[in-house]
Parts: sequence; C-alpha cells; structure tokens
Amino acid sequence: MSELHDLYKKLGNEGYGEAIGKKAPYFSTIRPEFLELRPGFCEILIRNETSVHNHIGTIHAIAICNGAELVAGVTTDISIPEEHRWIPVGMTVKYLAKAKTDIRVVANGENIDWAIVGNIIVPVEAYNATDVKVLTGEITMRVGKKKLGRQ
Repeated sequence: MSELHDLYKKLGNEGYGEAIGKKAPYFSTIRPEFLELRPGFCEILIRNETSVHNHIGTIHAIAICNGAELVAGVTTDISIPEEHRWIPVGMTVKYLAKAKTDIRVVANGENIDWAIVGNIIVPVEAYNATDVKVLTGEITMRVGKKKLGRQ
C-alpha cells in the first residue's frame, strides 16, 4: 500500500487535505477537503473562497486545475503497484461553466489498468453545487518501475 494511502487511513477525510498540503505545498493554496479516496477514485471539495477567486469573483480555472492534478495524482499513487512510481506529464482540460459555488473535483479511474508501465490517462471532472459540470479533462501520468534504492 502506498504511503499516501496509509496516511489517508490514519487521518481520514478531516486531516488529509492539510497533510497533503504539507507534503506538496502548492496544493495547500486550494485548501482541499477530501470527500472520498479509494483505489481508482478520489473526490475533493474546493470551497468558494476569495483566496481562489479570479478577477470576476469566481473560482479561478487554474485553482480547479490544481485540484484536478491533485485528485489524479493521489488516485494514481494509491492505485499503481507498489513497485511503480509516477509523474504527471500532461494535462488537457475544457472549461465548461463559471465556477460560482464550492467545486467538487473527481478522478474516476475505476476502468483503468493501473498495472501498465507507460502513460496512463486519468479522467477528471469538476462540478458545482448543483452538479453542473464546470471542467472536464485528462491528466497523463507516466508510470514506471521504481529504480533500486530510489522512490
């Protein structure tokens, strides 16, 4: 089991977002609240706060992209075999609507073969408080075998 999954099991939804922000400080800028995490799936909430707003008072598209990379990365980390490692190498997104409410960001990789070595495409979606999709995308993760003595 991955270190990130062990940490989630220890802290639960309440403390996990803050812990992730300490491991990877840029993610703390969106103050993610984890709603669910399991192999092949992750869902977080980004609150509609001024710290993530753009010039028109909605959640900035890049803040949502930050959440998308977070859910895709955590999903990949806890889903790939223990002897594998990963790194994001690409992101394609479409902005579908203004984000005027809290936003749920979801990575659903339940149909992915996580044992693949090479590029894995992780689908991501973001929804507003009335379940209107505000973003859809794909994050490409390069997965390879860990080198001896390195993580």
